[in-house]
Amino acid sequence: MLDQNEIVEALKKPSAYKFNPGKIELIQTHISFVFLTEKFVYKVKKAVNFGFLDFGSLEKRKKFCEKELEINRILCKDMYLEVVPITKSDLIEINGKGKTIEYAVKMKRIPQKYLMNRLLEENKIGKKIINRIAKIIAKFHLKIEDKINSGNLGYHPKIDPIVEINWKENFDQSQPFIGKTISQKNFELIRELIDDFIENKKYMFRNRMANGRVKYCHGDIHSGNIFVADQIYIFDAIEFNDRIRYSDVAADIGFLAMDLEFKNKSMLASYLVEKYIKYSGDKESEKLLPFYKCYRAYVRGKVVSFRLEDTNIGINEKEKAANEAKAYFNLAAKYAKILA
Repeated sequence: MLDQNEIVEALKKPSAYKFNPGKIELIQTHISFVFLTEKFVYKVKKAVNFGFLDFGSLEKRKKFCEKELEINRILCKDMYLEVVPITKSDLIEINGKGKTIEYAVKMKRIPQKYLMNRLLEENKIGKKIINRIAKIIAKFHLKIEDKINSGNLGYHPKIDPIVEINWKENFDQSQPFIGKTISQKNFELIRELIDDFIENKKYMFRNRMANGRVKYCHGDIHSGNIFVADQIYIFDAIEFNDRIRYSDVAADIGFLAMDLEFKNKSMLASYLVEKYIKYSGDKESEKLLPFYKCYRAYVRGKVVSFRLEDTNIGINEKEKAANEAKAYFNLAAKYAKILA
């Protein structure tokens, strides 16, 4: 089997493309290699298996590339273009004539300067944009399916609340980072308060499901996954795990609200929630937002912590990741205390 590093090195060169790509930039996440050319973006999934996510085989990576294309076209139809093979004959190239050795999702490139997280840093996001985003998310939530194929999830939701299973997985997967990015004290505090809240509010979670507020959502709405350009693109919906994507709509809007608060934009976060409730009619979601903001902050802390074990990134980047993860876990502890 070909080493992915060899593929990555090849895709950094113009010879891998059937057009003049101009400058090629590589961005890495904990699960992807993203190649930016002048006009297009090619996203290759890393051959990793985190339990909740399994890209371990070429067949699985192809499957999830196809699923990523399908679900992201709901909100970003003209951004997500196609799944393309990466082939090898005399050289490694995209859509060549040799043997297929990898797959990539091909997207239209939107300049990075339009990323919402960058615009927030430049104080270029105001209430007008937040209002548009809230309206898009509310419309999306009202449109998407609330029926469930429990076979895809591995359990029956009427017996085991989704939140209970997700949190157990969170605590299990974050244990290796105790003393590194999350303190023992915060780990135990969050676990105790979350367990108590879930036990005492099971009726509320089940009512939300019965009322059609638990759906196949986006699953990853934060400012790093939103372009504010000629139109608003909310991209990078979760394709790798139906259970994670199948959630209360409050978890979707709670993610972006948490992200804004993490970036010291609390007023924008409050305005987002206010407008979302107006457009969705989901006043009840407000009662669960501290819980879901805690969940999202904890997930971000865990996911950023995974970068400490990524052999593809350097020491300085790992140090930056550790500090970021600590900040997310501290924010999760703050939200957990609100639940008490």
